[in-house]
Amino acid sequence: MPQIRHLTAYLETFSPLAYQESYDNAGLIVGDPTTEIKGILVTLDTTEAVVDEAIAKGCNVVVAHHPIVFKGLKRLNGKTYVERTVIKAIKNDVALYAAHTNLDNVAGGVNFKIAEKLKLQNVRVLSPKTQVLTKLVTFVPVADTQRVLDALYAAGAGQIGAYKNCSFRVQGTGTYQPGEGAQPAIGEVGTYHEETENRLEVIFPTYQQSQLLTALRQTHPYEEVAYYLTTLENQNQEVGSGAVGELVEPLDSQSWLAYLKENMNLNLIRYTPLPDRPIRRIAVCGGVGSFLLLDAMRAGADVFVTADYKYHEFFDADGRIGICDIGHYESEVFTKELICGHLAKKFTTFAVILSETDTNPVRYFI
Repeated sequence: MPQIRHLTAYLETFSPLAYQESYDNAGLIVGDPTTEIKGILVTLDTTEAVVDEAIAKGCNVVVAHHPIVFKGLKRLNGKTYVERTVIKAIKNDVALYAAHTNLDNVAGGVNFKIAEKLKLQNVRVLSPKTQVLTKLVTFVPVADTQRVLDALYAAGAGQIGAYKNCSFRVQGTGTYQPGEGAQPAIGEVGTYHEETENRLEVIFPTYQQSQLLTALRQTHPYEEVAYYLTTLENQNQEVGSGAVGELVEPLDSQSWLAYLKENMNLNLIRYTPLPDRPIRRIAVCGGVGSFLLLDAMRAGADVFVTADYKYHEFFDADGRIGICDIGHYESEVFTKELICGHLAKKFTTFAVILSETDTNPVRYFI
C-alpha cells in the first residue's frame, strides 16, 4: 500500500515546496510519512468538521489548499479552532497536508483552474518569477556526451516551455595532468593529457540542483568533474503569480458579469466600472490578488478577477481595467477538483474523495 511519503512526493512533483512564498507553511503539517494511506479527503480548508468528515469516510489523510497552521503553535490546549483541529487530527491518526502558494505559483495550478472554469484560451502565467532557474555548464568527453545529457534530462534539466531535452554544446580541448593518488578514467598519472570534449549547457529549476549534480557525478567518466552553476535572471514562464488568457469571444460588460457569475457559481460580484470596450483578455488570481493589478494592466487585460479587495484599492483600477472581486472561497474552491483530479489518476488502490463540507466562513444575505 502507498504510504503518506509517496503521496507527498507525488504532490510535490507538480507543486514543489520550493515555490511556496516565504510566509507560507505548505507540506505535511500533521502525520507520519511512513503511515499507509487508507483514503484521502480533498478540501479547500482544514477544519474540525473536515476532520470529522475524513474519519466518517475512512480517510486517514486530508489534503487541503490552505494550511491549518501558518505560525508556530506554542501550546495545544484546544483554545483556538486551529489547536482543536490539530488535536482532533492527531487523536484520530489523520494526517494533514497543504498545497498552498506552491500550487498557486505553477502553470496548471490554482489560477489555471480558474482560467479553465472561465474557458480562457492561450493561458499563461501573469507574473513569472525570476531567479528560480540555474544554468549548468560542464565538460564531457565526446564519446560520453549523450549518456551524460540523458542523465541530466532525466534529473529535470533541459525543459524550456513546451520543449524538452534542450541543451547547447560546443567542442573544444580539455587539458589536465593527473597527480599522485589520482585515478584518471582517461590518461595516466603524471602525464599531461589533452582530450576532445564537449562544453555542455543546460537549464534546470534551481530546486532540483542536488539531484542534477548527483546525476552528473554518477554518469560523468572523470574522477573530478568540472562544472559551473549560474543563477539566472530569466523569467520562468512556468512559475509565478496569477494567470492571463482570452475569452473565446469578446463580451459586453453585462454579458461578461453574467458569464463570470455562472461559470464560477457566484452569489455576488463586487466590481469597479468596467472599461467601455469589448471584454476579451482576462487576468485572474485566486485569493488575495491586488498586488498583481499592475501586471494585469501591463498584460493588456480588460478585467482582473480576484478576491479580498479593500475599498481604497478599487480606486487603483483608474478606469484602465475592471476589477471583479468574487470572494476568496469562491475564487479557490475549484482547487479541490484540481487536486482530486491529479490524485485520482495516480492512486487507484484507495478512495480519493472530494470533501462535501462547506468551509466558507462568509455568508451572504441576498
